[in-house]
Amino acid sequence: MTTYQTKSGLSVHPLLVDFVEKEALAGLSVSADQFWSGFAALIAEHAPTNAALLAKRDDLQGKVDDWHRKYGPVVNNPQGYEFFLRDIGYVVPEPADFTIDTNGLDPEITTLCGPQLVVPVSNARYALNAANARWGSLYDAYYGTDVISRDGELAPGKGFNAARGQAVVDKAAAFLDETFPLISGSHRDVTGYHVVKDGDIRSLAVDTGAGRTALKDPDAFVGYGGTQDAGQLVLEHHGLHVILVIEPSSATGKVHKAGLSDIIVEAALTTILDCEDSVAAVDAEDKVGVYRNWLGLMDGTLADTFEKGGQQVTRTLKPDLTFKDVNGLPLVLKGRSLLLVRNVGHLMTTDAVLVDGKPIGEGLMDAAVTVLCAMHDKGGNSAHGAIYIVKPKMHGPEEVAFACAIFASVEKMLGLAPLTIKIGIMDEERRTSANLKAAIYEARERVFFINTGFLDRTGDEIHTSMEAGAVLRKDEIKSERWIGSYEDRNVLIGLACGLAGRAQIGKGMWARPDDMAAMMAAKSGHPNAGANTAWVPSPTAATLHALHYHEIDVFEAQRRRHNEAVPSLDDLFSMPVQVPFSLSREEITRELENNAQGILGYVVRWVQQGVGCSKVPDINNVGLMEDRATCRISSQAVANWLRHGLVSRDEVTSVFERMASVVDAQNAGDPIYRPMAENFQSVAFQAALDLALHGADQPSGYTEPLLHAARRKVKAREAAKKTMQ
Repeated sequence: MTTYQTKSGLSVHPLLVDFVEKEALAGLSVSADQFWSGFAALIAEHAPTNAALLAKRDDLQGKVDDWHRKYGPVVNNPQGYEFFLRDIGYVVPEPADFTIDTNGLDPEITTLCGPQLVVPVSNARYALNAANARWGSLYDAYYGTDVISRDGELAPGKGFNAARGQAVVDKAAAFLDETFPLISGSHRDVTGYHVVKDGDIRSLAVDTGAGRTALKDPDAFVGYGGTQDAGQLVLEHHGLHVILVIEPSSATGKVHKAGLSDIIVEAALTTILDCEDSVAAVDAEDKVGVYRNWLGLMDGTLADTFEKGGQQVTRTLKPDLTFKDVNGLPLVLKGRSLLLVRNVGHLMTTDAVLVDGKPIGEGLMDAAVTVLCAMHDKGGNSAHGAIYIVKPKMHGPEEVAFACAIFASVEKMLGLAPLTIKIGIMDEERRTSANLKAAIYEARERVFFINTGFLDRTGDEIHTSMEAGAVLRKDEIKSERWIGSYEDRNVLIGLACGLAGRAQIGKGMWARPDDMAAMMAAKSGHPNAGANTAWVPSPTAATLHALHYHEIDVFEAQRRRHNEAVPSLDDLFSMPVQVPFSLSREEITRELENNAQGILGYVVRWVQQGVGCSKVPDINNVGLMEDRATCRISSQAVANWLRHGLVSRDEVTSVFERMASVVDAQNAGDPIYRPMAENFQSVAFQAALDLALHGADQPSGYTEPLLHAARRKVKAREAAKKTMQ
């Protein structure tokens, strides 16, 4: 049994005490007494408000449920529904026009546009890979993905495929022709790139078979490094850098007429280190692991050693890149992604700290400890000393204001300047979407981004309208009017509030990490819609998606959209329900199987192994990035159909049992996996089934309460076995 330590009236788990006092406070001017007394004051001040806001969520949801039971779906009375939501305070009055006034932000947030990674901070290797994904090899991204056909002579094979390699070189040359065109000729025909000096200024000369030429835009050449025989040429377009690696002696360089061995593109400008949806942190031990990795990223010490190709590899943070500019002066380019941290939302509690024997709000602990760790950044991350916290799952402007109040208190307790902590608003709950302008107004001095997220947003839509009727199938929802309205409102309201050139407007995740050709065809829509950034599932995807920000001038797209009319709330609230008996039993069963398989595939790893985010094969064995947001929508969809009689409890249970065998087969190669079909009473299977059977009763439809309880049960059993041994 754990013996808690008393700190300023708080009962604190010894693992957290040791981490804070021996690691997080080391080298800072904040004393242990200052931290604990400030933390106790933070909890005393804000815990009652936290509880009241959660109670308000439940109260509003109860009223919405009653309205739907009385009047049916919104389509029956859209004007009456909006009037009702205003009357109960679900929709609040919009503030007068304003412009955000956030200061001290980095250019990756304000003036640069590019991909954004989201990665579980609990996994040191993934976290380091993401932080280092500021730069990516275009040759590798092309060669290793389906962006270049894998059919016929272009099939990758075990060794190097020269035909595929040539296709990579040709496609890369096409990118250079589009982004850095020559005065005459094509980059395909270049026989040499040369830095030439005219007085004190250097320029780029380009040799082709037809003679010497140059870039159409000579200012696109901004720097160089290395030697004439093995060097780098730095180009710039839309604020993003591209490095031509000239190395004639390399394997690739030998077959290129100009010795161009690679093209390195500036890729993941920003990365969210996630403490929330993509991690399975359920107790003090897990939370300390999360915080320790975040601290290591902030102070630059994080490292991870693992085996790759039979060799021991140690991964650390990459240094900045150094070159000379066209004047021969030092040119330093940042080597790592700008790191943001996502705290948990307002709902969950943690027994890492107890007050009067009761767990405290986990979001309060995250705010205090992640900011404390971020104080170790001495300019390696933010050049302005900003601390970027992404705050998820906030329901409306009142909860945004509450988050800002917490951050103000943390600044005071840690001796930070006011407004050091910046807030990223995840527009993923319907009450925030409906009141987005008011939500931004509450954070107008701190906001650094707003971001849409289809999955959590859809999960909340289903839960909010649980009593309205049977929800559409997931694939049908994606094309509904309310989704388009939601995405457009986010951009247009953000622009109206002055985010252009001042903060990020973001878009959601591409969920199929193996389908990069499809991503390249689809994801140009995000910058074209006026979004500064969009989420991608891997460093390779970031390298490829970066090309869209060369292809499209985001700020021009924002200017084009600035005066568009904002879609109405009527559009936002327009999600229809199924027409009774419109689906066949076969269609219902297929959708139920799809949802059940996805829930089981995600939950079994979460509960058994503590994996909060992973590539999970779907029912068709297509790998999908799954986290709690994807699980939320699937579980709410099944719960909704159960509530409205499209499926029965016995049918749901039967399908889950059948899909357990499918998931077991998909995980057959995992030596630590424990099959579910052999034991339907297993913690993992029962947790997955409970998410469906009891999803309608979960707060806002969130998966965390059930998943946390199941994972803690598994950890307790594992600990008991170790004790017995």
